[in-house]
Amino acid sequence: MAKIDSFFPQPFALRMERSLNNDWPRFVDAHQQPTPTSIRINPEKNSGKNLEKVLWSEYGYYLNERPLFTFDPLFHAGTYYVQEASSMFLEHALKQSIDLTKPLRVLDLCAAPGGKSTHLLSLLNKESLLVCNETISARATILAENVCKWGNYNVVVTNNDPETFQKLEGFFDIILVDAPCSGEGLFRKDKSAMEEWSEQNVELCTLRQRRIVDQIWPALKQNGILIYCTCTYNEKENEENIKWLVDHKKAESIALNIKSDWGIEEIHNENSYGYRFYPHQIKGEGFFISVIQKKEEQHEITAHTKKIFDHPPKKIIERLTNWFANFDEIEFVLHNELMLALSKKYLFDITLLNKALRIIQKGTAVATAKHDKLVPEHAFALSHHINKENFKSIELNYEQAIAYLRKDALTIEGERGYALLNFENTPIGWANLLGNRANNLYPSNWRIRS
Repeated sequence: MAKIDSFFPQPFALRMERSLNNDWPRFVDAHQQPTPTSIRINPEKNSGKNLEKVLWSEYGYYLNERPLFTFDPLFHAGTYYVQEASSMFLEHALKQSIDLTKPLRVLDLCAAPGGKSTHLLSLLNKESLLVCNETISARATILAENVCKWGNYNVVVTNNDPETFQKLEGFFDIILVDAPCSGEGLFRKDKSAMEEWSEQNVELCTLRQRRIVDQIWPALKQNGILIYCTCTYNEKENEENIKWLVDHKKAESIALNIKSDWGIEEIHNENSYGYRFYPHQIKGEGFFISVIQKKEEQHEITAHTKKIFDHPPKKIIERLTNWFANFDEIEFVLHNELMLALSKKYLFDITLLNKALRIIQKGTAVATAKHDKLVPEHAFALSHHINKENFKSIELNYEQAIAYLRKDALTIEGERGYALLNFENTPIGWANLLGNRANNLYPSNWRIRS
């Protein structure tokens, strides 16, 4: 058996050794092994891989080795997301606790960098609305980029503190709280998590998590579902928080069906259920998740307003409709000179969100009007609603694609105008062809810098 003070912080090791008992040596050994690499495909852009599947996710796969994702154009095109396998259990939890075929309003409260938000976009009915929020501005920018790559228009990215959502009483059918935690489940993949760990931080995280759940609770409608998860093992941040929620709110903890050979530990603590993932029992990192249903009555805010968004001129709307493969559910709105595609079903809802929250991205940016021209936006190139037949398309080889993603000068020749650039028949962005050369229109702040 490895010495407990040779690898982990000693208080953590003592607690885990008592908890795991005979499994402690396996737990220690698992942390000496390489971290498994897993991805989750975008079903709108990717038909799947001939690889080992993640057992609890339709879209999750393990890779045999970790490639340099930065130098894969298909990664930048949003055909897949690099995500830890344990956290993909969100899919199984949602499918068992709510009818995903219905239109739903969903909030991913602590959403950056975007793994669970993009997962939700693949799971939800296309008539649903997803609000993904991040408190820290710099992280919210990363979240907006990853959501943009996924290619959906039924999504809004916000940058707000949890308490701000109290204004939206009973607005959401589902709220996901991936709570900030002490990070014990990340010790194998992130050594800094171990260095920053302390018993005091565990206590602070526990209080912070309760405060976040308490602040967000009014925004969940009656019979709505709250998914609570962390990447830590300790009971204070997990079981005790769930028991506190059930005891102090009119809430019911929901048990999930899991297969015994998955290696997931079910925790049944009086009137609450939770599911813990250990790296020596599953192919993934440490994780905890629990599903709660709100039973108390909740006033629901009404989404109606006299003032909605400005719209582009009719002539421009007629041109834009040809850009989309299917535009029946889309409403084009005008923000300064920028044309956005929003969900027609949720125009009033998004107007309400505009008033209550700080929104940094909504729908899909389609084009910017410059004089009599429509300059296509990068986000629209990545949209899976784009009508590729409407645009000149150029297939790039690998070297050209990487040069484009670096925002290098392009030597592409062709008839003048905007062209959709593709790699392996997948759009990665736009170029403006100027005869014997081309302007690289890849976003400067997204470019590959290494």
